[in-house]
Amino acid sequence: MPVRIDPEESEVPALLDYAGDFKGKRVLEIGCGDGRLTWAYATQAAHVVGIDPDEEEIGYALEDRPWLLRDRIEFHAVAIEDFEAPAESFDMALFTWSL
Repeated sequence: MPVRIDPEESEVPALLDYAGDFKGKRVLEIGCGDGRLTWAYATQAAHVVGIDPDEEEIGYALEDRPWLLRDRIEFHAVAIEDFEAPAESFDMALFTWSL
């Protein structure tokens, strides 16, 4: 039986409800995987940095990144302990499905 991710379609509304307003914010998404949740808020954010240690998943995220968001989202195949954050700070960090 194939794995069904979020069959009740409650994950994105819960994320948006919990995290609040993304408008104009710099977001660090830890454990972004293939970017499936990134697309739910990235159009509102000023800039998104998504990191995940799985290079294959980051490859999918880069392939699926919408053209209009290419200058606003960057993805890196790196574990959090090896991540060198940019000089600019982040307004929020998301840590979902990463345990």
